[in-house]
Amino acid sequence: MTHLSAWLGPRRLGPRRLGSRRLGGLRRLVGLTLVAGLVATSSACSSDPNSVAAQARAGDRKGYISGDGTIERLAPGDRGSPVALTGTTLEGKPWSMKGTEGTVLVLNVWGSWCPPCIEETPALQKAWETVQAKGLDVRFLGLDVQEAPASGLAFQQANKVTYPSLAYDGGVPLLALQGKVTTTPATLVLDGRGRIAARVSGPVSTTTVLGLVDDVLAETG
Repeated sequence: MTHLSAWLGPRRLGPRRLGSRRLGGLRRLVGLTLVAGLVATSSACSSDPNSVAAQARAGDRKGYISGDGTIERLAPGDRGSPVALTGTTLEGKPWSMKGTEGTVLVLNVWGSWCPPCIEETPALQKAWETVQAKGLDVRFLGLDVQEAPASGLAFQQANKVTYPSLAYDGGVPLLALQGKVTTTPATLVLDGRGRIAARVSGPVSTTTVLGLVDDVLAETG
């Protein structure tokens, strides 16, 4: 009992007192162990800024999954069936793929609540103005997601976006994109047959958009 007496001090304690002191020590030890484990877990989760957990903790990410700008190109022989996209624009007008045959179509999935979407908006508008100035047979179309049309339209007008966007409509337009959109923002480039030729998961630059468009325009056969 020498070691126990040294720990407890010279005062004699009864069985109940001794049990309480031991229990308190064990509780403190367990508590410190749990805190250390939580800190280690938190550090491990936050190592990937694009993980769902990290984005949820960040607060400014609104719980969505953002991409890192990864580009995927599909050779003509590897492309799927044409996209059958229809919807209603933010202004309330019907829109469909009819009449886009032979035209390269740039589709951008966005939302005014999404910080990377806000950041890439000027780049997309500049790319749109560039293809217009060059007289290229290219169209741009946005797909607003997870917000009311009025919110999306107000954002477009405030940022002077001159190409149209489809309203969210419960996500119906997204169903036509053949599972290629897994992040917000995301940009697809469709070839003249309406097939997905390229995808960017995450924000884009003007140079990236124009480069992908030029690649598709340069295809023959």
